[in-house]
Amino acid sequence: MENVQGKVFKFKDNVDTDVIIPARYLNTADPEELALHCMEDIDPNFVKKVKKNDLIVAGWNFGCGSSREHAPLAIKEAGVGCVIAKSFARIFYRNSINIGMPILECKEAVDGIEEGDEVHVDFKTGVIHDLSNGKSWQAEPFPEFIQKIIDAGGLMLSIREGN
Repeated sequence: MENVQGKVFKFKDNVDTDVIIPARYLNTADPEELALHCMEDIDPNFVKKVKKNDLIVAGWNFGCGSSREHAPLAIKEAGVGCVIAKSFARIFYRNSINIGMPILECKEAVDGIEEGDEVHVDFKTGVIHDLSNGKSWQAEPFPEFIQKIIDAGGLMLSIREGN
């Protein structure tokens, strides 16, 4: 599992799946098309600003709402390398793992990281390091079997690889 480093886009509590990918775009399952509309109702310029491996940092209950896999898929395809939140909605958490989108829960990191900070995440150790302010936090790293799923690009690809 690779590390990621990028700029932070910070969001508040209760970012629901209808904000992550508005329902009006759910007539497609094309990941690239979904990515074009990621977060547009909360930040209309998000997809114009986000770069590969940038991070979303958010408050409590990220990904609440409907159970659609489109939400983590839109985030992943938009180039986001990781989502760090105080907590995730249970179904969003599982959908993220299923599609190979790395997510970490770490309340202290969310409280310490600011919009625009440059952050490095080591997935194997769970260490989150804010290069902008020099602070580090410890998140719970994924167990090896989940790391294999994410490394493979998702649950189905992991199964095909025999993991």
